[in-house]
Amino acid sequence: MTKPGGTAGFFFSLQKNWEQMSDFFISFEGIDKSGTSTLARLLVDYLRNSGHDVVPTYEPGSTELGGEIRHLVLDWKPQGEIDATAEMFLFAADRAQHVNEVIRPSLNAGKVVISDRYVDSTLAYQGYGRGLNFNDLRMIQNVATGGLMPAITIWLDVDLQTARKRGWGTGGDRIESEDEAFFQRVRQGFKETYKSEPDRIFRVDGSRPISDVFEDVKKAVADLMLGTK
Repeated sequence: MTKPGGTAGFFFSLQKNWEQMSDFFISFEGIDKSGTSTLARLLVDYLRNSGHDVVPTYEPGSTELGGEIRHLVLDWKPQGEIDATAEMFLFAADRAQHVNEVIRPSLNAGKVVISDRYVDSTLAYQGYGRGLNFNDLRMIQNVATGGLMPAITIWLDVDLQTARKRGWGTGGDRIESEDEAFFQRVRQGFKETYKSEPDRIFRVDGSRPISDVFEDVKKAVADLMLGTK
């Protein structure tokens, strides 16, 4: 048998390391149409095929309470505007339920949790997008999560031109229907959060073919698990 080497050897070592991996929390972030759901599903399948017990989840709406909150913040279109602070607290309520009903119990059971969106979305969307105070947001998110943060966050960075080619701006929920200036601010929010926490957040150019992006995602997780990040 040929001895593993190069890229093949790298991922052979990764698989051996992942055989001992447990209670590991990964999140995916990015503007709408950046590919967070697609890449999260690919990583879930990849880890499951490697023999791991993986819990895929998402925000908002992954719990029964969260489903009702998702309707309020995304699908419900009231006569007037939803106040930005009220919107933020609804997302925080969803996150608190999500953490205590899904994420923490799964981690405590030794499972790998992969979430499509988490705290960084609030910092980008409600902080930079809506203009709420960043320090206040961090404090409230800390309360909602009990301080639980992912071991690694994959930020899929795409520009609006790429997002538009993927369908952004052609309908969608209440937040997806915001104007271009809003999403430019949100993207800037992800950039600033990345700059402030480069050890946790890994930036990936999400405008490339999905196969190339996924290779970077696998390597980022591998680097962390093998202790090279």
